[in-house]
Amino acid sequence: MNRLFILVLVVSLSSCQKNDKKEAKTEVEACATDSTKGKKFEMYEMSEMAALMEQMYVDNQRLKERIKNGDTIGKFPNHFLKIHKAVMTDESDNDAFFKEQAAKFIKAQELIYEDPKNAKEHFNNGIDACIACHKQKCGGPIPKIKKLYIK
Repeated sequence: MNRLFILVLVVSLSSCQKNDKKEAKTEVEACATDSTKGKKFEMYEMSEMAALMEQMYVDNQRLKERIKNGDTIGKFPNHFLKIHKAVMTDESDNDAFFKEQAAKFIKAQELIYEDPKNAKEHFNNGIDACIACHKQKCGGPIPKIKKLYIK
């Protein structure tokens, strides 16, 4: 009796899920059709700077873990130096303030590798430079960046 009940329950749930997926797909298709009438769909493409910052974030997540665990730090990632030349979404943001904060960030990052005894301090100084810049330029990623701090 219990086996029969479980079998009926499983079959019922799986058929509901299939119907839900069909209905959801239909709703999405209808929504896309209605909202895109006469409009060409365009994919967002990151600027070089945005892509570089995303990569630096990932690299710093890994570096943070190595510092916290007392692991070997490795070598300075030279692609970070592209921060001085990468094309921005809005080129007017590449001003003296940005250049100053970028230089502070790079110096702090380089010091992590040159002075691993104080890696945590240098790492957090680099994060400070990121946040200072983002407070003036683009505040959106600040909560994400703050998660990089080593406490």
